[in-house]
Amino acid sequence: MDKQGSHMTAGLTFEGMRSMVGQEVGVSGWLTVDQPMIDQFAECTGDLQWIHTDPVRARKESPFRVPIAHGYLTLSLITRFALDIGMLPENTQAAFNHGLDEVRFLAPVRVGSRVRMRTVLQSMEDKGPGQYLVKTLNTIEIEGETRPALTAEALVMFYERRKKRQA
Repeated sequence: MDKQGSHMTAGLTFEGMRSMVGQEVGVSGWLTVDQPMIDQFAECTGDLQWIHTDPVRARKESPFRVPIAHGYLTLSLITRFALDIGMLPENTQAAFNHGLDEVRFLAPVRVGSRVRMRTVLQSMEDKGPGQYLVKTLNTIEIEGETRPALTAEALVMFYERRKKRQA
């Protein structure tokens, strides 16, 4: 992934995350969404609609004149971009998707476009010893476009690695 123009969260800790609520955590590097990526996603999901997979037909019939990425392909990039930003705190034992709130697909991602993600930490709730439910607002931007591809609030349940007891 092209890291130009990105910044990542270095040395993120669970304690440090608490002070970042309401702030931008980071911006990922740029990623080019190319036709092979779109085709792989289409094959994997069975969504082979021509608007995504047929460049010749898209050039003739699509209002965008090129194939566009599946909205769910763009949404699925949240995890990739979150790792690029450094959203995995030190001492994480495990992290699980907990859900999505308020997902909005705002602009199509045309084949060949570059996208990146900007993340704001919205909340961090203690859910038990070493367990944290983290909510982020993720905006996937399209290079050169004023409207983002999407916005989504993502919920992730983090489990902190327990400290080993001294014998």
